[in-house]
Amino acid sequence: MIKHIVLWNFKDHAAGADKATNMARAKERIQALAQLVPGMVRLEVAAAEPGFACTCDFISLTEFADRAALDAYQSHPKHQPVKAFMRSVTAERHAMDYQT
Repeated sequence: MIKHIVLWNFKDHAAGADKATNMARAKERIQALAQLVPGMVRLEVAAAEPGFACTCDFISLTEFADRAALDAYQSHPKHQPVKAFMRSVTAERHAMDYQT
């Protein structure tokens, strides 16, 4: 199993919208990628919540059956506009892939 974790910090204003709006848009766009490729086992997204320790605004956690499924997801044509949107509205991105 391969886990792909990405954390972002959003810009206060970007793409004509405020941070909260862009975070909601990001959640919707990433969730639309669920089951995009065979071998995607799980997709979870969440925004930081008051009362919890957070150093990032937003997280995406995906699990894949194998490296080939992760590679297919990363290069899938429907994933590319989501990546571009995230680059336009975020100030920082941190990612880690690992095998369990």
